[in-house]
Amino acid sequence: MKLVIAIVQSDDAGALSDALREANFQSTLVSSTGGFLREGNGTLFVGVNDDQVDAVLKIIKENCTTRTQFVNPMPPVMEPGELYMPPPVEVQVGGAVVFVVDVDRFEKF
Repeated sequence: MKLVIAIVQSDDAGALSDALREANFQSTLVSSTGGFLREGNGTLFVGVNDDQVDAVLKIIKENCTTRTQFVNPMPPVMEPGELYMPPPVEVQVGGAVVFVVDVDRFEKF
């Protein structure tokens, strides 16, 4: 048995959860925050048999695409009276970070 842990952007989390449910995979979605942009993420936990890992990974790839967006970086610390606003920076967001972990024991009550 494996535990698939997928960290995805909040924009993709709902659609991914729905797609997993439609494919008869049970998952738990936990809201999280982190990364470079400090924006919302969704962390999904999916327990599956070893032979189902590839099917789950395929669903994740189909529902979590990368895209670009412009963000405003934090302005540098300046002397009083000085003002400098750095221009927006284009960054890549979306996609998924996935961990597949062996499960030693599983119980459901």
